[in-house]
Amino acid sequence: MDEQFDVVVVGGGAAGLNAALVLARARRRVAVVDAGDPRNAPAAHMHGFLSRDGMPPAQLLEVGRAEVAAYGGELVADRVARIDEGFTVHLAGGRALRARRVLVATGLRDELPDIPGLWERWARDVLHCPFCHGYEVRDRPLGVLGTLHLGLLLPQWSGDVVFFPHRTALSADEREQLVARGVHIADGEVTGLVVDGDALRGVELAGERVVPRAALFVGPRFVPRDELLAGLGCATDADGRVRTDPTGRTSVPGVWAAGNVVDPRAQVVTAAGMGSAAAIALNADLVQEEVQRAVATHRGETEAAGAAGPAT
Repeated sequence: MDEQFDVVVVGGGAAGLNAALVLARARRRVAVVDAGDPRNAPAAHMHGFLSRDGMPPAQLLEVGRAEVAAYGGELVADRVARIDEGFTVHLAGGRALRARRVLVATGLRDELPDIPGLWERWARDVLHCPFCHGYEVRDRPLGVLGTLHLGLLLPQWSGDVVFFPHRTALSADEREQLVARGVHIADGEVTGLVVDGDALRGVELAGERVVPRAALFVGPRFVPRDELLAGLGCATDADGRVRTDPTGRTSVPGVWAAGNVVDPRAQVVTAAGMGSAAAIALNADLVQEEVQRAVATHRGETEAAGAAGPAT
């Protein structure tokens, strides 16, 4: 038998849990369905989140789940297989949840260049975000793999930055910008990493040339986990990303999205704020529906009383 909820949140990261917290405190019946594979699981710590700087990501989620549960929110460890147009949320384990509204906060996955060793060092000393990890590797020999904006950004954290174009063709202007910022350029194809003592020691180029580095910044390809939104028919923008308004409302009535699934640049603190904004908008949408229903009922009762005539 289907179970009825005001809102089913798909995804239990910062966006989904913060939305569920706000909704549960608003006395809405809310369920959070989470498959347990957060994008930032490999990271030891997260940064840039006021009052939570340096906290392990897993600890943030643990605290968040406890807070949601304390207000009556239901936490479901499962994967959503599909969502019907009438908002029946079918879980891989066979359970079905009926929702008045749906919030999808399923995040994204990172695709890295096909270079041996990158995944093994990912979120350790192969990094993607200077604002998340730059301070921890400050003043050390840093490398940048093929992403120009990272190459121009990283001199803020270290005076020893090497840019590896790899298979990226740099224009004369781009080379000039890097050199002007004090960035060295190491041409040639990157073939692997040199690791010793469970730490990155260098970047290997074709011809077995090794450039000593202590950390390597890589710009991954961000792939949104938006299959559920696509299945519901949500409109996308020119880049193929699901389009939302500032509250996370999609083109499909009753469907919201928040966090990295719609904004690849959102950090943990940003995603949490997006979840809060979506929750408040979701609640307002539910209230509007309830008001309309209450007015219709009130009018019907008033008309029925008038047709019956005055009481004697």
